Amino acid sequence: MDFRKIKDKAKAYWKRFWYIVWEDNSLFGWIVSLLVALLVIKLIFFPAVSFVLGTSLPLVVVESNSMHHPGNFIFNFFGQDSLVELWWQQRGEWYEDRGIDFEDTENWPLANGLEIGDVVLAIRPKNLEIGDIIIFEANHRYPLIHRIINISEVNNRTVYSTKGDNNIAQLASEVRIPEEVIIGKAVFRIPLVGWIKLIFVKFLDIFV
Repeated sequence: MDFRKIKDKAKAYWKRFWYIVWEDNSLFGWIVSLLVALLVIKLIFFPAVSFVLGTSLPLVVVESNSMHHPGNFIFNFFGQDSLVELWWQQRGEWYEDRGIDFEDTENWPLANGLEIGDVVLAIRPKNLEIGDIIIFEANHRYPLIHRIINISEVNNRTVYSTKGDNNIAQLASEVRIPEEVIIGKAVFRIPLVGWIKLIFVKFLDIFV
Protein backbone atom coordinates (compact mmCIF):
# COMPACT_ATOMS: atom_id res chain seq x y z
CA MET A 1 0.00 0.00 0.00
CA ASP A 2 1.44 3.36 -1.09
CA PHE A 3 0.73 5.65 1.87
CA ARG A 4 2.24 8.62 0.07
CA LYS A 5 -0.35 8.39 -2.71
CA ILE A 6 -3.12 8.04 -0.14
CA LYS A 7 -1.79 11.09 1.70
CA ASP A 8 -1.56 13.12 -1.52
CA LYS A 9 -5.07 12.12 -2.54
CA ALA A 10 -6.47 13.01 0.88
CA LYS A 11 -4.67 16.37 0.72
CA ALA A 12 -6.18 17.05 -2.73
CA TYR A 13 -9.68 16.20 -1.48
CA TRP A 14 -9.19 18.48 1.51
CA LYS A 15 -8.07 21.37 -0.69
CA ARG A 16 -11.10 20.84 -2.94
CA PHE A 17 -13.42 20.75 0.06
CA TRP A 18 -11.80 23.87 1.55
CA TYR A 19 -12.25 25.70 -1.77
CA ILE A 20 -15.94 24.76 -1.99
CA VAL A 21 -16.67 25.88 1.57
CA TRP A 22 -14.77 29.18 1.57
CA GLU A 23 -14.34 30.32 -2.05
CA ASP A 24 -16.87 28.64 -4.32
CA ASN A 25 -19.75 31.10 -4.91
CA SER A 26 -21.86 28.67 -6.90
CA LEU A 27 -25.18 27.33 -5.63
CA PHE A 28 -23.48 24.03 -4.82
CA GLY A 29 -20.82 25.88 -2.82
CA TRP A 30 -23.47 27.75 -0.82
CA ILE A 31 -25.34 24.53 -0.06
CA VAL A 32 -22.16 22.75 1.12
CA SER A 33 -21.18 25.76 3.25
CA LEU A 34 -24.62 25.82 4.87
CA LEU A 35 -24.47 22.10 5.64
CA VAL A 36 -21.00 22.46 7.16
CA ALA A 37 -22.17 25.40 9.29
CA LEU A 38 -25.16 23.39 10.54
CA LEU A 39 -22.93 20.43 11.41
CA VAL A 40 -20.48 22.65 13.29
CA ILE A 41 -23.32 24.25 15.23
CA LYS A 42 -24.96 20.91 15.99
CA LEU A 43 -21.89 18.83 16.81
CA ILE A 44 -19.47 21.38 18.28
CA PHE A 45 -21.03 24.72 19.22
CA PHE A 46 -24.17 23.49 21.02
CA PRO A 47 -22.43 20.71 23.00
CA ALA A 48 -19.77 23.20 24.12
CA VAL A 49 -22.32 25.84 25.15
CA SER A 50 -24.44 23.18 26.88
CA PHE A 51 -21.44 22.04 28.90
CA VAL A 52 -20.46 25.58 29.92
CA LEU A 53 -24.00 26.69 30.87
CA GLY A 54 -25.01 23.41 32.47
CA THR A 55 -28.18 22.76 30.47
CA SER A 56 -29.09 20.57 27.52
CA LEU A 57 -31.03 23.45 25.96
CA PRO A 58 -28.89 26.61 26.25
CA LEU A 59 -30.61 28.49 23.41
CA VAL A 60 -34.38 28.52 23.00
CA VAL A 61 -36.46 30.14 20.27
CA VAL A 62 -39.79 31.51 21.50
CA GLU A 63 -42.54 30.13 19.24
CA SER A 64 -45.74 31.33 20.93
CA ASN A 65 -47.16 34.55 22.38
CA SER A 66 -47.76 33.06 25.84
CA MET A 67 -45.06 35.34 27.30
CA HIS A 68 -46.02 38.42 25.25
CA HIS A 69 -46.40 41.83 26.88
CA PRO A 70 -48.47 44.60 25.27
CA GLY A 71 -46.70 47.65 23.89
CA ASN A 72 -44.84 48.98 20.91
CA PHE A 73 -42.10 46.66 19.61
CA ILE A 74 -39.45 49.39 19.74
CA PHE A 75 -40.21 50.01 23.42
CA ASN A 76 -40.10 46.30 24.11
CA PHE A 77 -36.81 45.97 22.26
CA PHE A 78 -35.20 48.55 24.53
CA GLY A 79 -36.89 47.17 27.65
CA GLN A 80 -38.96 50.14 28.76
CA ASP A 81 -40.33 49.73 32.31
CA SER A 82 -43.69 51.21 31.27
CA LEU A 83 -44.52 47.95 29.50
CA VAL A 84 -44.71 46.15 32.84
CA GLU A 85 -47.47 48.57 33.85
CA LEU A 86 -49.35 47.99 30.58
CA TRP A 87 -49.13 44.24 31.11
CA TRP A 88 -50.25 44.54 34.75
CA GLN A 89 -53.36 46.47 33.72
CA GLN A 90 -54.44 43.46 31.65
CA ARG A 91 -53.25 40.55 33.76
CA GLY A 92 -52.60 41.93 37.26
CA GLU A 93 -55.86 40.81 38.86
CA TRP A 94 -54.96 37.14 38.39
CA TYR A 95 -51.68 37.65 40.26
CA GLU A 96 -53.18 39.81 43.00
CA ASP A 97 -55.66 37.02 43.77
CA ARG A 98 -52.62 34.84 44.46
CA GLY A 99 -50.73 37.28 46.65
CA ILE A 100 -48.37 38.71 44.01
CA ASP A 101 -48.20 42.53 43.90
CA PHE A 102 -47.17 44.80 41.05
CA GLU A 103 -44.04 45.80 42.97
CA ASP A 104 -42.96 42.16 42.98
CA THR A 105 -43.23 41.87 39.20
CA GLU A 106 -41.16 44.99 38.51
CA ASN A 107 -38.04 43.23 39.78
CA TRP A 108 -38.65 39.92 38.01
CA PRO A 109 -35.98 38.78 35.53
CA LEU A 110 -36.97 39.62 31.95
CA ALA A 111 -39.85 41.63 33.40
CA ASN A 112 -41.05 42.74 29.94
CA GLY A 113 -41.74 39.15 28.89
CA LEU A 114 -40.76 37.39 25.69
CA GLU A 115 -41.92 37.74 22.10
CA ILE A 116 -42.23 35.28 19.23
CA GLY A 117 -38.86 35.07 17.52
CA ASP A 118 -36.80 35.90 20.60
CA VAL A 119 -33.77 33.72 21.23
CA VAL A 120 -33.45 33.03 24.96
CA LEU A 121 -30.18 32.13 26.66
CA ALA A 122 -30.68 29.57 29.45
CA ILE A 123 -28.43 28.31 32.22
CA ARG A 124 -28.51 25.48 34.78
CA PRO A 125 -31.80 25.69 36.74
CA LYS A 126 -30.34 26.27 40.21
CA ASN A 127 -31.53 28.55 43.03
CA LEU A 128 -34.88 29.10 41.34
CA GLU A 129 -37.14 31.84 42.70
CA ILE A 130 -40.62 33.17 42.05
CA GLY A 131 -40.44 35.35 38.96
CA ASP A 132 -37.75 33.30 37.19
CA ILE A 133 -38.57 32.08 33.70
CA ILE A 134 -37.86 28.37 33.26
CA ILE A 135 -37.81 25.91 30.37
CA PHE A 136 -39.40 22.58 31.21
CA GLU A 137 -40.89 19.43 29.71
CA ALA A 138 -44.68 19.34 29.98
CA ASN A 139 -45.82 16.60 27.58
CA HIS A 140 -46.19 19.14 24.79
CA ARG A 141 -44.58 19.06 21.36
CA TYR A 142 -41.86 21.40 22.59
CA PRO A 143 -40.71 22.37 26.09
CA LEU A 144 -42.61 25.26 27.67
CA ILE A 145 -40.95 28.52 28.71
CA HIS A 146 -43.06 30.17 31.42
CA ARG A 147 -42.57 32.13 34.63
CA ILE A 148 -42.56 30.65 38.15
CA ILE A 149 -45.43 32.00 40.24
CA ASN A 150 -45.25 29.60 43.18
CA ILE A 151 -42.80 27.21 44.87
CA SER A 152 -43.97 24.66 47.41
CA GLU A 153 -43.07 21.38 49.11
CA VAL A 154 -45.15 18.29 48.35
CA ASN A 155 -44.20 15.01 50.02
CA ASN A 156 -40.76 16.44 50.86
CA ARG A 157 -40.16 17.39 47.22
CA THR A 158 -39.91 20.88 45.77
CA VAL A 159 -42.50 21.55 43.08
CA TYR A 160 -42.97 24.62 40.95
CA SER A 161 -45.99 26.32 39.46
CA THR A 162 -45.72 28.53 36.38
CA LYS A 163 -47.85 30.69 34.12
CA GLY A 164 -47.32 32.35 30.77
CA ASP A 165 -47.33 36.11 31.31
CA ASN A 166 -49.86 36.60 28.52
CA ASN A 167 -52.06 33.61 29.33
CA ILE A 168 -55.38 34.17 31.06
CA ALA A 169 -54.80 31.19 33.36
CA GLN A 170 -52.42 28.31 33.98
CA LEU A 171 -52.20 25.18 31.86
CA ALA A 172 -52.95 21.93 33.64
CA SER A 173 -49.39 20.75 32.91
CA GLU A 174 -47.76 23.64 34.80
CA VAL A 175 -49.61 23.57 38.10
CA ARG A 176 -47.21 21.09 39.71
CA ILE A 177 -43.80 20.85 38.03
CA PRO A 178 -41.16 18.54 39.58
CA GLU A 179 -37.53 19.58 39.54
CA GLU A 180 -36.43 16.75 37.27
CA VAL A 181 -38.36 18.06 34.24
CA ILE A 182 -36.87 21.56 34.41
CA ILE A 183 -34.28 22.02 31.68
CA GLY A 184 -32.99 25.54 32.26
CA LYS A 185 -33.51 29.07 33.57
CA ALA A 186 -33.80 31.98 31.14
CA VAL A 187 -31.34 34.81 31.79
CA PHE A 188 -31.15 36.82 28.57
CA ARG A 189 -33.15 37.46 25.39
CA ILE A 190 -32.05 38.39 21.88
CA PRO A 191 -35.01 39.90 19.96
CA LEU A 192 -35.96 38.78 16.42
CA VAL A 193 -33.00 36.47 15.70
CA GLY A 194 -35.13 33.35 16.15
CA TRP A 195 -37.32 34.30 13.18
CA ILE A 196 -34.62 32.83 10.94
CA LYS A 197 -35.33 29.39 12.39
CA LEU A 198 -39.11 29.89 12.51
CA ILE A 199 -39.31 30.89 8.83
CA PHE A 200 -37.05 27.99 7.85
CA VAL A 201 -39.20 25.50 9.79
CA LYS A 202 -42.41 26.90 8.26
CA PHE A 203 -40.83 26.59 4.81
CA LEU A 204 -40.01 22.93 5.45
CA ASP A 205 -43.53 22.25 6.75
CA ILE A 206 -44.95 23.55 3.47
CA PHE A 207 -42.69 21.69 1.06
CA VAL A 208 -41.67 18.56 2.95
